[in-house]
Amino acid sequence: MDNPVLLFGEFTYFRTGKNCTRLSKTTASMEYNPREIEKKWKKYWDEHQVYQVTHQSDKPKYYVLDMFPYPSGAGLHVGHPLGYIASDIYARFMRHKGYNVLHPMGYDAFGLPAEQYAIQTGIHPATATTENIARYRAQLENIGFSYDWSRELKTCDPDYYRWTQWIFLQLFEHYYDQDADKAVPISELVARFERSGSFGVHAACTQPSAFSATEWKAMSPKAKDDVLMNYRLAYRQVTYVNWCEALGTVLANDEVKDGVSERGGHPVERKPMLQWLLRITAYAERLLRDLDTLEWSDSMKKMQSNWIGRSEGAQLFFPIEGSDKKLEIFTTRADTIFGATFMVLAPEHDWVKELTTTDNAESVNAYLKYTNARSDRERMAEKEITGVALGSHAINPFNGERIPIWISEYVLKDYGTGAIMAVPSDDDRDYKFAQYFGLPIVEIIDKSAFPDATRQDKVGVMINSDFLTGMQVPQAIEATLKRIEEMGIGKRQINYKLRDAIYSRQRYWGEPFPIIYDPEGVAHAMKVEDLPLELPELEDFQPSGGGKSPLARHEEWVDLPNGWRRETDTMPGFAGSSWYFLRYMDPHNDQAFASQDAINYWKDVDLYIGGTEHAVGHLMYARFWNKFLYDKGLVPVVEPFRKLVNQGMIQGVIEYLYLQKEKVDGASRFVSAELVEDHGDGFAKIPIHVEFVEDYGSPNSFINKKGIEQFIEWRPEFRNAIFECSQGVYQNGVFTSKNGGKDSRMVTVSEVGKMSKRYFNVINPDDVVEEYGADCFRLYEMFLGPLEQAKPWDTKGIDGVSKFLRKFWSLFFNEKGEWIVTDEAPSREELKTLHQCIKKIHDDLERFSLNTCVSGFMIATNELRRLNTSKRAILEPMTVLLAPFAPHLSEELWHRLGNSTTVVKAAFPQWSEEYLREDSVTYPVSINGKKRATVDLPVGMPVPEIETAALEMPEVKKWLEGLTVRKTIVVPGRMINIVAN
Repeated sequence: MDNPVLLFGEFTYFRTGKNCTRLSKTTASMEYNPREIEKKWKKYWDEHQVYQVTHQSDKPKYYVLDMFPYPSGAGLHVGHPLGYIASDIYARFMRHKGYNVLHPMGYDAFGLPAEQYAIQTGIHPATATTENIARYRAQLENIGFSYDWSRELKTCDPDYYRWTQWIFLQLFEHYYDQDADKAVPISELVARFERSGSFGVHAACTQPSAFSATEWKAMSPKAKDDVLMNYRLAYRQVTYVNWCEALGTVLANDEVKDGVSERGGHPVERKPMLQWLLRITAYAERLLRDLDTLEWSDSMKKMQSNWIGRSEGAQLFFPIEGSDKKLEIFTTRADTIFGATFMVLAPEHDWVKELTTTDNAESVNAYLKYTNARSDRERMAEKEITGVALGSHAINPFNGERIPIWISEYVLKDYGTGAIMAVPSDDDRDYKFAQYFGLPIVEIIDKSAFPDATRQDKVGVMINSDFLTGMQVPQAIEATLKRIEEMGIGKRQINYKLRDAIYSRQRYWGEPFPIIYDPEGVAHAMKVEDLPLELPELEDFQPSGGGKSPLARHEEWVDLPNGWRRETDTMPGFAGSSWYFLRYMDPHNDQAFASQDAINYWKDVDLYIGGTEHAVGHLMYARFWNKFLYDKGLVPVVEPFRKLVNQGMIQGVIEYLYLQKEKVDGASRFVSAELVEDHGDGFAKIPIHVEFVEDYGSPNSFINKKGIEQFIEWRPEFRNAIFECSQGVYQNGVFTSKNGGKDSRMVTVSEVGKMSKRYFNVINPDDVVEEYGADCFRLYEMFLGPLEQAKPWDTKGIDGVSKFLRKFWSLFFNEKGEWIVTDEAPSREELKTLHQCIKKIHDDLERFSLNTCVSGFMIATNELRRLNTSKRAILEPMTVLLAPFAPHLSEELWHRLGNSTTVVKAAFPQWSEEYLREDSVTYPVSINGKKRATVDLPVGMPVPEIETAALEMPEVKKWLEGLTVRKTIVVPGRMINIVAN
């Protein structure tokens, strides 16, 4: 018996020559069965804790992180795992390269969506969130990710948010010392006030103030608290917010659209409220400067730098006519002051009411009502020109001219000072405003030498500008800044568009603030040893309205025995996500947010993958928190995310039916798409479930009688609707033929768009995995196209990937399912195919070109099949190469090759240049420029020998009959051309 089978324990050993290959008892001879294989190896990885890591390692570290998901009730669709698959492939790749890889997963579990779901369903958000997390984890595990699940975290877990609260308290207890250029304990600021008042203090603050040490000591505790709030990095003050009464909370600008909440469509108004804020503006310059150290895309860096919005200019004060007040502005173009013909304030500016004259009060109040319903984002994007005059005037400090004061929504209170000098000749918005309201426009710069210059360009010669006239613009800017400081009416200043982050939410499902108030209203930090301050259980978590959180109703929790009270607002959704990357480093530590040993080992995230929707919000806040912790010496690096990759969106096919807007005899009328072309304006497109549609996503997509019935069952309000197609009409279960037609086929409209429950085109990854296997799903998502690009989901292409996996499997087994791998020495051609594949996969992985890796595997597999390769020396390294992409299949084959340890620990194969060099060159042989033959010749063959070999070819001799060879042109390694006549 040449190949005896030996039984031992739970395994079968198949002898090939001197070697034994271990097989499972049930699959000594088997076909490729992804369900069975994947189930087996998921269990193996879990039982053997293959992906668990520790920072106590002598290996180099590599930290791969996904932007963790919010666990919604809908679960994952096939678009969500795109970035997770890419990061998992890279994490596995780095393990093969010898790195100690941290690859964790958790859940961003607090926030408004869970609370809204709870309000709608009556299911407590803690219950719903727990159920959703279980669903998400099951889906993630089904795809075979190499997460260290022992590090799993949830931001709603008190063991986690204890440290969110702790970091908040550190922010509360620090201020930003601009001389030291870092965060410093607020106790040191208090000591300075005790010694010398505010004199010599250079700190980031809301509003500069001046007082002596004596005045400080004489202040009441509440007055001191107010002063310190002016400096704290976490502080409380009245600010304008987007308030939604129906939702009972403050909304961010991106949560408001057309004056209503994006979630639910409820009215939103701009309203002054007492809020907690984080002084991220103190770090604006560092946030901008340190972008240069990051491996981020230029577009992402640009988005962040634009959001920070650094500008150099001047602080300048305009006296107000009939008042001792002076209106403060910030301008980057002080040189244009002689062209200022009006002032514009933000509608929320503190002085609007005071500067409004009696004659203008009615129009001003009406305008304020309009702007209160609009978010900052909408106002900045608005193209319509709106505004109203207050009736009062400012005085130009340079020439004494009276300038009317207006308010308009294009000026924001929180940008600069909330007031501008308007120069219509040199600013597009000011120009349109002046034209619309008939205000003066004074030309102050001659740009005739720069015909392509815009109003904003800093070029030209000054005119009509007093002492500046005749100067070039750059010269005039500097001269004006110098004159402003000489006159004492302002100073040079750097300004940022970045605003402090509003950190309060008037909702239940969020982290409680670890702040208590004494009877005088002074804010005090809770003792660290009393953390976490746990969120109390509430049966009634409906919004309270009136700017109060539902927690305010829980009087036993709010009111403390000594007459003090707890803060009843909760932290926003981004609180827990601003530092979670650090907790992963040491998630079970109950003495610190992470031990210094762990932090100093893992340091930072080497590769971070997530969507562009977090380009400014989450990424900016996380960078800010990390810099603050760096200032405290708690983290060793100034930036948390070294390399950032943004995955594109997997789009879905959206299928629509055309519905006539007007009913016919009281019935809704749907019309087949090919009948709507000429009168489409009278129709609306109604999205339908893609499962109802035959051949969905193609130009020929349609629903038949079955699909119509499914649609009616799903949307019973259309039970009596008319469904009209080219061959007849279907209504109430009866098809009425038209012109002898028999087919009730309704042509649908297919579009590519967002995959969403709203469009009924969500594809559950579990369904795809069930049909094709997790390895196929992983490979196919990568094969769809470059990771960073958006691409449509189309299952038509997945069969090709499935066939590739079976082809790869067939290198190891014959058609009978018998093992055919041998220990024979491979041929040079086989080695060439292997080493070309190793180099390509390695280089493409380094470039994050994952789609071309998949095509590289397909090419190599086809070539090895052509060569009838079944040799261990080729197939074993090919198995390791494929393991990051198809880990279950690779693990199965790895063990069948006789390996007793997991393929995860196998070293990444190395390519040899020896096998990448070509031994021969295929030359095209042309006669008088026309290709007549090809010939394979050794690399490096001397030119005379190449000429001789070409001329001796029978097919060349045939074409040269009757001709005289004049010369032979050889380009070594490329071509041969024989000139003859």
